[in-house]
Amino acid sequence: MRLIDPRTGIEVLDRDECLQLLRSQFVGRLAVVEDGTPMILPVNYAMDDDTIVFRTAEGTKFDAAVRGGPVAFEIDHTDPVYQIGWSVVVTGHARLITEEDDLERARALPLRPWSDHAKSNWVGIHAEGATGRRIVSIHHAEG
Repeated sequence: MRLIDPRTGIEVLDRDECLQLLRSQFVGRLAVVEDGTPMILPVNYAMDDDTIVFRTAEGTKFDAAVRGGPVAFEIDHTDPVYQIGWSVVVTGHARLITEEDDLERARALPLRPWSDHAKSNWVGIHAEGATGRRIVSIHHAEG
């Protein structure tokens, strides 16, 4: 059953649908805070159950995982012709994947770096929170 926010007319997606949409995509945006400044960085990723997994070199994303601090991860899809779309936001904590069993699972995922830059570190974000919205219709007032 679809849950529509009566105030906005926007469909609210449940956790299962959010995870299903996450599994259907392969590029998202990671939001971190670096030295007090919010940053949003694109990453290609794969899902391992309810954990987002990506590879990174040392730098901002690596540092966020070492700190284990809170992060957000977002994917979306829009269709400008029909003015419809959806968005999923996951919140959790980035962590380096270092345990051999976890690394073995990560290496088995369909995840390869898109750039030639070496990305030897594996990062996981367990979806502690997952929220989503879908615009189901838009009506334009004509003047």
